[in-house]
Amino acid sequence: MKLRSDRVTKGALNTGVRALWRATGTQPEEFGRPIIGIANSFTEMVPGHVHLQALGRLVAKEIRAAGGVPKEFNTIAVDDGIAMSHEGMMYSLPSRDLIADACEYMANAHAIDAMICLSNCDKITPAMLMAANRLNIPTIFVSGGPMESGKFDYRGQTRRIDAIDTIYVSSAPDATQAEMDAVEEAACPTCGSCALMGTANSMNCLTEALGMALPGNGTIVATHTDREDLFKKAAHRIVEMARAYYRDGDESLLPRSICSREGLENAVRMTMAIGGSTNTILHLLAVAREAGADFSIDDFDRISRDTPCLCKVSPSAHEVFIEDMHRAGGVMSVAHELLKAGKYNGNVPTVLGQPVTEYCADWDITNPDNEDARKLFSAGPGGIRSIRAFSQSSRFKELDTDRENGVIRSAKHAFTADGGLAVLRGNLAPDSCVVKSAGVPDNLWQFRGTAIVSESMEEALEKIQNGTVQAGNVVVIRYEGPRGGPGMREMLTPTGVMKAMGLGDKAGLITDGRFSGATSGLSVGHVSPEAASGGVIALVQDGDVIEFDIPNRRVHLDVPDDELARRRDEMNARGDKAWKPTTRQRQVSTALRVFGLMAGSADKGGARDTERLARLERLSAEG
Repeated sequence: MKLRSDRVTKGALNTGVRALWRATGTQPEEFGRPIIGIANSFTEMVPGHVHLQALGRLVAKEIRAAGGVPKEFNTIAVDDGIAMSHEGMMYSLPSRDLIADACEYMANAHAIDAMICLSNCDKITPAMLMAANRLNIPTIFVSGGPMESGKFDYRGQTRRIDAIDTIYVSSAPDATQAEMDAVEEAACPTCGSCALMGTANSMNCLTEALGMALPGNGTIVATHTDREDLFKKAAHRIVEMARAYYRDGDESLLPRSICSREGLENAVRMTMAIGGSTNTILHLLAVAREAGADFSIDDFDRISRDTPCLCKVSPSAHEVFIEDMHRAGGVMSVAHELLKAGKYNGNVPTVLGQPVTEYCADWDITNPDNEDARKLFSAGPGGIRSIRAFSQSSRFKELDTDRENGVIRSAKHAFTADGGLAVLRGNLAPDSCVVKSAGVPDNLWQFRGTAIVSESMEEALEKIQNGTVQAGNVVVIRYEGPRGGPGMREMLTPTGVMKAMGLGDKAGLITDGRFSGATSGLSVGHVSPEAASGGVIALVQDGDVIEFDIPNRRVHLDVPDDELARRRDEMNARGDKAWKPTTRQRQVSTALRVFGLMAGSADKGGARDTERLARLERLSAEG
């Protein structure tokens, strides 16, 4: 099979093109070798990416040594934490499409043969995974790695903390300036994606679970020297993959072969087993669309009911972080436990060229034949401030192999019999909504509360802080969905402040927006249809009763059907102002308006609505 790059490197008509390639440093003898695009998401604005600049050069050196032609390009990266709590969060989810498009544009405009993705934080990994499946060329992922947890002396106790603790401490009614200064200093001690099971670490674990990344990708801390080996091995492996596909015709290494329906099911099993971010549902649905896989929100519900939660990390578990999951064997050990329980598809191919059955068993730390696995998963935090990759080589004194009471459990000793995420339905969310059930207190698994309605996150936050929201209430935040926001902002701050105000186990929140992976409590998001699309959430009024029943996967607005019909008629009578917020003033840029116009609903992944695009194309053709 010809290389894709042959069209821009071979033949007399490409004399000028080769001259341009030479001007980038390409040597004459390199024409005809596979061109490997290095999609680097380096930026100095994001701690998960601040250390990636030098790693692009490292990867390029190794690719060239392996016989490939490295060509690096960059994408943007939005830090959800910095964008949080203001209108900057409107840009987070839309950036996913922008990054996917950037990878597609660069790969197709320059006819690259394969791609290595240097990603890390929230939307970048899923965006590049979408692009990989859209392009369907050999691709491998290497994340920048998780941040180390911090240490904080708080009111007589020394605690391990992560970024989310800053909200809990600073929002406490009796917080002192000294406490706020101290937690700010301690919470984020190193480069890397935040130390909890947020969206970033969830997605980096899922690329590993899918088989699109090497063992350890999701859990080796960013500062450890062992992560350097990961980058080097991935660089050599992508050249081997390019040869295996173009020379030998091995299609099993292509993203759509790996991200098949069976592969995606493994990824969903993994996110359920580790209590991953609710955002993984959005992202995996969007990846499935790009992969052409028959996969829907109903598959999440089915898999959730049948997958035990084997691992709990902050915010679902107090003072348990990604580094602790790593010491227990990381993604490979969770996958092997699922495999042993008959909950994993073992024949799915991976970038290593091994099926999942071999891949997981080989790299499980309980495997006595693989000393490399035990060394890999002994890589620990250094405990010193650093924004440099590979700046320390500390190791855990012993591994956590306790599958009964440890950080990672066997199916027999699971935290819960079903998954860490749940898909709910009812008259308030007929097309679905989602909750991180692993982070919901037991007393809120079934809850009935009265609605306090807001039409923006800011309005809700004010009501939480001024005492309007009390125990027994359900905060309703609407018009924050993909179209209504536009951009589907995260509601992390309201949930964090509720917890700081002592309401974490006494009240709930439901929204057509979404949540950070750092969210815990009865926080239900992704309500579909959203308010801006005529969803019932737009009809909720203060004082209405909302019922949640997580065991039975139900959410219900306790208002008679005829009253809801009356409210709908009243809404429709508003004409052009119908299904729009009435209490919110928000400046929306042209770029965000375009995203909102084309955005699909949350139950479809918030990805571009291709059916809507087709309708617009038909209208255009008809004149």
